[in-house]
Amino acid sequence: MRKLKSALLYTALAVVANTAHADMAAIEALREGNMRKLMFHTAPVASSDAVFQTEAGDDITLAAYEGQFVVLNFWATWCAPCRQEMPQLAALQTQMGGDDMQVVTVATGRNPAPAIDQFFDEIGVDNLPKHVDPRQSLSRSMGVLGLPVTVILDREGNEIARMQGEADWSSESAVAVIQALIDAGS
Repeated sequence: MRKLKSALLYTALAVVANTAHADMAAIEALREGNMRKLMFHTAPVASSDAVFQTEAGDDITLAAYEGQFVVLNFWATWCAPCRQEMPQLAALQTQMGGDDMQVVTVATGRNPAPAIDQFFDEIGVDNLPKHVDPRQSLSRSMGVLGLPVTVILDREGNEIARMQGEADWSSESAVAVIQALIDAGS
C-alpha cells in the first residue's frame, strides 16, 4: 500500500511539474521583438528583502507587493535607455495595473527628488511610483549591474524572469506575456 501511495504521489508531482513547464514554455513563446531579451528562470529565485524608500521617504520592501505580479524596473535619471523605456512601462501600468499586477520603478543610486520629478515631467509619466534606492541596497542584493534592468516577480515575491536593457513594455508581446503569467498564476 505504501508503494502505491508513493507511486501516485510521484505521478501527481510529475504531472504538475510537466504542466508548469509546458505553461512556461508557452509563455516564453509569446516573446517577440525586443521582448526576446526577457529570460525566464528554470525555477523561481527568492528576491531581496532589502529596504528602499518611497517618494515620501518611508521605508518599504518588495513584500509590500506580495499577492501581485510585479514588473520591477531599476532605472536612473541619467540613463538614456530608461528615458525611452519609462513611458512604455507607464503604458503597461495604465493598461494592466491593478490587483493582479503592478509596475514598480526604483531609481537606484544618486537620483535627487527634483531630478526624478523633472525626468517624469519631461517624458509625460505620472502613474508610476518614484521609489528610490540611494544606497543601492536593493539593486545590489538583486544583482543589478547596469541599467535599465527589469525583473518580473510572481505573486509570492520570487523572481521568475529578468531583462537587461530596455524594451517596449507596451508592445503586444509584453502585454501577452504579462497576461499569460497572470492567467497561469491565478
